[in-house]
Amino acid sequence: MTAAENVCYTLINVPMDSEPPSEISLKNDLEKGDVKSKTEALKKVIIMILNGEKLPGLLMTIIRFVLPLQDHTIKKLLLVFWEIVPKTTPDGRLLHEMILVCDAYRKDLQHPNEFIRGSTLRFLCKLKEAELLEPLMPAIRACLEHRHSYVRRNAVLAIYTIYRNFEHLIPDAPELIHDFLVNEKDASCKRNAFMMLIHADQDRALDYLSTCIDQVQTFGDILQLVIVELIYKVCHANPSERARFIRCIYNLLQSSSPAVKYEAAGTLVTLSSAPTAIKAAAQCYIDLIIKESDNNVKLIVLDRLVELKEHPPHERVLQDLVMDILRVLSTPDLEVRKKTLQLALDLVSSRNVEELVIVLKKEVIKTNNVSEHEDTDKYRQLLVRTLHSCSVRFPDMAGNVIPVLMEFLSDSNEAAAADVLEFVREAIQRFDNLRMLIVEKMLEVFHAIKSVKIYRGALWILGEYCSTKEDIQSVMTEVRRSLGEIPIVESEIKKEAGDLKPEEEITVGPVQKLVTEMGTYATQSALSSSRPTKKEEDRPPLRGFLLDGDFFVAASLATTLTKIALRYVALVQEKKKQNSFVAEAMLLMATVLHLGKSSLPKKPITDDDVDRISLCLKVLSECSPLMNDIFNKECRQSLSQMLSAKLEEEKLSQKKESEKRNVTVQPDDPISFMQLTAKNEMNCKEDQFQLSLLAAMGNTQRKEAADPLASKLNKVTQLTGFSDPVYAEAYVHVNQYDIVLDVLVVNQTSDTLQNCTLELATLGDLKLVEKPSPLTLAPHDFANIKANVKVASTENGIIFGNIVYDVSGAASDRNCVVLSDIHIDIMDYIQPATCTDAEFRQMWAEFEWENKVTVNTNMVDLNDYLQHILKSTNMKCLTPEKALSGYCGFMAANLYARSIFGEDALANVSIEKPIHQGPDAAVTGHIRIRAKSQGMALSLGDKINLSQKKTSI
Repeated sequence: MTAAENVCYTLINVPMDSEPPSEISLKNDLEKGDVKSKTEALKKVIIMILNGEKLPGLLMTIIRFVLPLQDHTIKKLLLVFWEIVPKTTPDGRLLHEMILVCDAYRKDLQHPNEFIRGSTLRFLCKLKEAELLEPLMPAIRACLEHRHSYVRRNAVLAIYTIYRNFEHLIPDAPELIHDFLVNEKDASCKRNAFMMLIHADQDRALDYLSTCIDQVQTFGDILQLVIVELIYKVCHANPSERARFIRCIYNLLQSSSPAVKYEAAGTLVTLSSAPTAIKAAAQCYIDLIIKESDNNVKLIVLDRLVELKEHPPHERVLQDLVMDILRVLSTPDLEVRKKTLQLALDLVSSRNVEELVIVLKKEVIKTNNVSEHEDTDKYRQLLVRTLHSCSVRFPDMAGNVIPVLMEFLSDSNEAAAADVLEFVREAIQRFDNLRMLIVEKMLEVFHAIKSVKIYRGALWILGEYCSTKEDIQSVMTEVRRSLGEIPIVESEIKKEAGDLKPEEEITVGPVQKLVTEMGTYATQSALSSSRPTKKEEDRPPLRGFLLDGDFFVAASLATTLTKIALRYVALVQEKKKQNSFVAEAMLLMATVLHLGKSSLPKKPITDDDVDRISLCLKVLSECSPLMNDIFNKECRQSLSQMLSAKLEEEKLSQKKESEKRNVTVQPDDPISFMQLTAKNEMNCKEDQFQLSLLAAMGNTQRKEAADPLASKLNKVTQLTGFSDPVYAEAYVHVNQYDIVLDVLVVNQTSDTLQNCTLELATLGDLKLVEKPSPLTLAPHDFANIKANVKVASTENGIIFGNIVYDVSGAASDRNCVVLSDIHIDIMDYIQPATCTDAEFRQMWAEFEWENKVTVNTNMVDLNDYLQHILKSTNMKCLTPEKALSGYCGFMAANLYARSIFGEDALANVSIEKPIHQGPDAAVTGHIRIRAKSQGMALSLGDKINLSQKKTSI
């Protein structure tokens, strides 16, 4: 094996502040020092060897003076030392000194202390030299019969490793371990032995399992996990064995261990598609989610349920378990609740929608009673949106939901109230039979609405949908009640100027005698009223909004009054009543205009609002049929068009989703008959254990699996020139939280290069995990060096460094080859994401870092430029396609993305094509990027600038 292929199991990271000690001083400490000095010296030797020093002169010293010691710390350190120390000469032969070490191993394997025996056995698993292991085989076998389980289980591991690496040393290992397993009582020893049989001799493992298949439930969880793995592998390799083991898997679903239940459920789903099996597995997953306290576990298991739902045959089974899934809502974590509600919404059908709505209504009411928690408002908002979706899909449910939800219009949380208002607006437009109910409930809660935005929406709904004379009168009454005494200006001036009324209780505070600066006496007393002054008295809501200077609501009020007045004129025939109602509406508008022009509000009325109110006054003074049509028909048609467009969009997305999920079979696809399939052809299904192992190792990038060769070649970076003495190139593999550099180093000279070391450094939020070990390169030889870099945030990073080496026989200093920089692309960490307009605006207001990028390109089409930006930044366009269609010379779009670290990135593209410069004029404009961190905003800006330069060449 070359130095680059040597496996090191132990990594020790120690800060090296001072100069490394000399070999002479270490030798002195190891020979003549006490136990403490020898321990410290041995630690220093280990660290120096790990850092690339050879120290061949110390090997015999350690064998003579340290090896015979019985101190446990020394013995533990020696095991690490023997693991890392070079055991062969440069030509590959075993060092003679290792025979003495081998004898020491044998003595430790027969040591009366079980810890020393077990530790030595664990160490032997790491040895790769058959000559060292051969004399120890009798001692290792004898350890299988030791009284202590620690020694026995490590003996099994040692035998397994030796059998796997050097089968000739112990050819009867499977038979030996099978006999050991039959007689063994300790759970950990049985688990290790069974694990060995699975990998070494599967038939023997199956024979053992057949003898004890009815007692599987009584085994320990570590052994049960291994049994699940064996059953999975056997049934995938040989489907005819399924019937034999499926009952065992069913039994393991009742295990006391959550890990066993999880693995058994996953195995059951892959082995059987029967509805009973799917139901049992899903029920097991739901129980795990409810009983496990860790939110990460809940999210992982919820993902498994979502995967189950993706298969159409399984979806019907899961629909019957919706009520069980909703039990997960008892978890306080918002992310878990969000995923649960989404899953329930995907599974809801006409059979279970009624029960779902009842549960969600209870949850909504519960959030009203819970003490305010930071996530309570967000949870309430989620529930409202879920109920909204249910009501749109199943109109029969809307009547049950609306009365409960409309109570939340008066909620202090504006986000939840806005969602309710949006839902009510959609319901009142779509469901004619519910209009009376909604208007009635709206009039009940109208006076309690606290938010001006919700108040405006409620005014619009009442103005648009009040169709009877009684309802119109009720709206007018509520508006008068909410506006207070009119004219507003005069009543407010009176309140400010008015003195305290005699009926108010006045109390006199205690009288104090004070001495003034001039030495005379003065008395001081305090008058206090039992009620607040008129200025501080609670005003009606609408009056309060107007005095705060919010006159946009006044413009909405004017529109609403105009609508109901025009409708009242059409409904009532008596001229006197008509004139009375219209005059009252005009009076309210006039008093609001007067207030806006006065100095009482905190902010004066805007010109836009004045124009709107004046227009409404003019409309009411004329009452023409044309204005009646515009105010009472056109508005509703606009809403109807908007809702139908939204519905079409939802249907289109659902259709795309269902098309994705539908498995299409081509006419010429071969038919697979399970009974006729050869054993070696059964590996077409993905091995779940292998997949989970790969995921744990970081190989989660599915993109590379599609075309591994092309994607790998794209990520190869040349580090040195072809004429350099050492040629190097790196393959950059980006995992989720780290980067693996696989560097190919080629010796292009005719000399042997010693201590060839790859020295790396990083710039940005990157951190080198470990220093690559030095190696020796023969003439024209090559080797691969791996280096790990940890990534902490989404930011452009640079890795740079050099390769240093010694030429054998040359007396000169170390040679150095400087490497090209490796630029880490931010795009590997950014993924397209979606959010609502309200969330986008909220984040835009909150994020403090902004980067403004000027558009500099030779592209002439606005849409092409937008698509280019989306492609080069991995962002998603939130602006609907319909809003971007057509051509008017300018374009504005919102983009959004999330990083794998949970960071949000927002962008607003504002571009135009200068018409006066001709048809070939390039696109101009700006892109504003906002992010929570400075690095993200700057990196995205750099990426856009770089991509623009590429296109302009």
